[in-house]
Amino acid sequence: MQSELHDTKLRDKGAAAIRRVHAVVNPSSGGVGPEAAAELEALLAELGLEHRVSELNPEACERIARGAVDAGPDLVVVLGGDGTARLVAEMCGAEGPLVAPLAGGTMNKLGRALYGAAPWPETLRDLLEAGQPRWVPAGEIEGEAKAAGGSRAFYCGAVLGSPALLAQAREAIRARAIRRAWRQTVIAQRRAFRARVSYQLNGEIGRGVAVSLICPTIAQDEAAEALKAAVLDPPDPDAGAAAGLRLVVSNLSGDWRQDPHGALPCLTGRAWARTPIPVMLDGEFFRFGRRVEFRFRSQGFRALSRPMEAASMAHGLCA
Repeated sequence: MQSELHDTKLRDKGAAAIRRVHAVVNPSSGGVGPEAAAELEALLAELGLEHRVSELNPEACERIARGAVDAGPDLVVVLGGDGTARLVAEMCGAEGPLVAPLAGGTMNKLGRALYGAAPWPETLRDLLEAGQPRWVPAGEIEGEAKAAGGSRAFYCGAVLGSPALLAQAREAIRARAIRRAWRQTVIAQRRAFRARVSYQLNGEIGRGVAVSLICPTIAQDEAAEALKAAVLDPPDPDAGAAAGLRLVVSNLSGDWRQDPHGALPCLTGRAWARTPIPVMLDGEFFRFGRRVEFRFRSQGFRALSRPMEAASMAHGLCA
């Protein structure tokens, strides 16, 4: 295994090499606030960096994020929720700019896993003064995705199966569409434990209500070089709704200690069903085709990390 410190994509790419920064702010993410963009711009100006700050809006999220990445900065700062971080990190990938996914949304599992619970201005200042790059691993799902363009990466976790429909209700609540949220919740409850998916994990074939996948960063297991996979298959349908909700919550939080189903390491797998499989990636809803494949990638994207964190995580993330 090759150490991060000898990786040519990471060498000499720390804070000292950062000159141009493009920040992407999602003001609709809970916790960001209307003044966040101005505060972020003032901080970058104070540090004397060439910079640009772009605010996302629902009608042009992907276009604005793509413009920030394609501008070719040394660093893309993301201030938003896990969905915003996922979008930008996926666009950057292993070959693009460094990414700093700051905690600015409601869940913020990725930002908090990388940087802890410190306020984002303090975190960003530390990163720009002494940060070092590190690889963040990813999962990748590929299929005939109607809304996802064929494949998508995720950096927190994924749920494959009807419990992922709860993500639609969550999105409606964030948009303050209460009636739609209620309708989506009812639909999710009706369908959650009637539809089943077949799966193959580590060569074993089975059927269940859903498959949940967690990335090492969120599972707090940086030495792992695999996804953690668990199958939801409650024997009692009457207890299914609670089990499905718990699966979604544990997937978002990465807390497998509360999940009696446990989790197993998984490098690759696949799932298939009679109807298109609902999927939740980092808290966001996608609908794929009837067959999907998933895999682990040790090099998802390059994050700017605090020096001690970059050094302590160097041993387990690079092939």
